Amino acid sequence: GRTDDANDAFGYGLFPGQYGMVLLSRFPVDRAHVRTFRKLLWKDLPDAALPVRPDSGDSYYSDEILQRFRLSSKSHWDIPLQIGDTTLHILAAHPTPPAFDGPEDRNGRRNHDEIRLWAEYIKGHHQNWLRDDRGRVGGLKAESRFVICGDLNADPVDGDSFQNAARQLLEHDRVNAAFVPQSTGAAEAAVQQAGKNRSHTGPAAADTSDFNDRSVGNLRVDYVLPDASATVVSGGIFWPAPGEPLADAIDCSDHRLVWLDLQYNTSTSSLRPGDASEQSR
Repeated sequence: GRTDDANDAFGYGLFPGQYGMVLLSRFPVDRAHVRTFRKLLWKDLPDAALPVRPDSGDSYYSDEILQRFRLSSKSHWDIPLQIGDTTLHILAAHPTPPAFDGPEDRNGRRNHDEIRLWAEYIKGHHQNWLRDDRGRVGGLKAESRFVICGDLNADPVDGDSFQNAARQLLEHDRVNAAFVPQSTGAAEAAVQQAGKNRSHTGPAAADTSDFNDRSVGNLRVDYVLPDASATVVSGGIFWPAPGEPLADAIDCSDHRLVWLDLQYNTSTSSLRPGDASEQSR
């Protein structure tokens, strides 16, 4: 068989870096404390949802492959930003879509566990299996402030995600997910495009992606999720309705930009509304 096609890689791509990530910040990055988990093996996640062959129950991947198979299809980043005298950890990832596989659901299960990595990471510091790419062990300290952001490729109620993967974060006690960004453009698109959208149960106004209406429909897959100590001042999704300003700008992607303004109301924090505004495409 071939070993140079887009599927024969740790994450799907026609060339190195395709579907990768970038973080743009107007605040300084604490480079010494940046952590990445690109090389963490899937098998090392406790109780990993590794795929099995439905006909036999045997592991879908051989032991040889699992010794090299990474959990992260692109990467998982913990990037500390210095905002005044406060450190805000940006936890960014782009899990594989839960599709383009077979009855073993290998991509759906991987997507679930890529999201679960952040759910485990924010639980606390004492997790010895959590080893970053520089060999440092443990999760995020309990007092740390953070924002989880990115295209997670998982809708909490609709779509084909494995075991409603996004709920691992949306229902996490360290995450403030009460505020759900919305847009009028998303609501109108679901009505106008119809198709699969008509069977969805989640709020159409919260959709962040414009997918094939015959097979998937529009979904909420892009997130900006602050920690529980944050107050959401405002937020939304950049999805202008037809005829609204910049409506043509959304044609550059089938995903939409999500934004939040956050405030941390503590005596030691210098974060103000607008300071911690993050974006996810």
